[in-house]
Amino acid sequence: MSNKFTAALRTLTGGRGMTQYSMVIALVVILVVFEILTKGVTLDPSNVINVVQQYAYILILAIGMVMVIIAGHIDLSVGSVAAFVGVVVAQALSVWHWAPGFAIVLGLVIGALVGAWQGFWVAFVRVPAFIVTLAGQLIFRGANQLVGNATPHTTPDSYNWIGAGFIPDFGGGPFSNGTLLLGAIAVVAMIVVEVRGRARRVRMNATLAPLWTSIVKLVVLGAVILFGTYLFASGNPGTSFPVAGIIAGALIIIYGFVTRKTVFGRQIYAVGGNSAAAQLSGVNSRSINFFVMLNMAVLAAIAGMVYVGYSNASGPSDGTGWELDAIAAVFVGGAAVSGGIGTVGGSIVGAFVLAFLSNGLSLLGIDSTIVSIIRGLVLLVAVAFDVYNKTQGRPSIIGWLLRNARRPAATEQDLAVQPVGIADDSKVNK
Repeated sequence: MSNKFTAALRTLTGGRGMTQYSMVIALVVILVVFEILTKGVTLDPSNVINVVQQYAYILILAIGMVMVIIAGHIDLSVGSVAAFVGVVVAQALSVWHWAPGFAIVLGLVIGALVGAWQGFWVAFVRVPAFIVTLAGQLIFRGANQLVGNATPHTTPDSYNWIGAGFIPDFGGGPFSNGTLLLGAIAVVAMIVVEVRGRARRVRMNATLAPLWTSIVKLVVLGAVILFGTYLFASGNPGTSFPVAGIIAGALIIIYGFVTRKTVFGRQIYAVGGNSAAAQLSGVNSRSINFFVMLNMAVLAAIAGMVYVGYSNASGPSDGTGWELDAIAAVFVGGAAVSGGIGTVGGSIVGAFVLAFLSNGLSLLGIDSTIVSIIRGLVLLVAVAFDVYNKTQGRPSIIGWLLRNARRPAATEQDLAVQPVGIADDSKVNK
């Protein structure tokens, strides 16, 4: 019986068992344990909504940080850049009386300029990103204090909507109909993607997994989406799914597609896996490094603006330690320290692990210093587990995901970078 169950499990997970889902399992365990210890507060709709709003900045930063780390770099400036953009936007709103739309565009432009500045030093002057962004951390932290005069600047409600607002409701009733509609759209979209994926594999004469695996996957993911929809739709009156969650979710979908399905995304993996070999294959590593750093600064700008909207003001301490939160989320999500390995999805799971861990410990009244110690231990154990898998000759969790993700989509464009790719991440650290 156990052999049949193991075989079925391996078929459902693409022949790899449940190892690749260890962080997802860890997240589920954290939720269940804290739900019991807090007597139902952890998964109370109000608390879940608060977690998404409060930690949306980590989700946004993790998206950009995983691309930086995949490319073989690190960015220590994201917290300072986010704080600097946040204080400039707050001043544009409260002192210069700009319209929210213009202020947001200003923030994006500043983020792009900062990213281009740092990308120039990394890609063309070839100063290590660690040094460039450490300098950026000092520069933009000082600029934040200089522009903001080390005082808070409040922002109007018309702007705060992006960080503290909720999707519009309609119709009335015990649930948020706007959130219910969003959940229904998500379920339908998931089914369409799965059906189109199977149809594409049939057209390509690729190996097709049994139909029951797709059905089980749709049932499980659909149940998760519907449960989440229920939580967000049944919160206190006037609340629903946060706008900050919509922004983060849209970015997750966009960047998940870019990293997995585009030539540019594959070239990021190629540069991080073996930069010299990538150049020999025709990849312009300078352009990749430049745009990865530019993109990170733009996402930091978005995170800073969302956080200012959530806080209703910019403050001199905004952004402190955010770079560590983002880096920890990426490594907990399975990225390799040496580059070439990581996914947007894994980093988001890592971000939620850290977010609900911090939230649960806070609900239990644990001192913040103890929370910091526990988070550090979680990060160390997660990375050690990934390294152990590699030393045993087994690809990492995320390595399995990456190899599976690119297997059905080999094209002539892919072959241009595939020789330096990510199929065997057990060799990355050698």
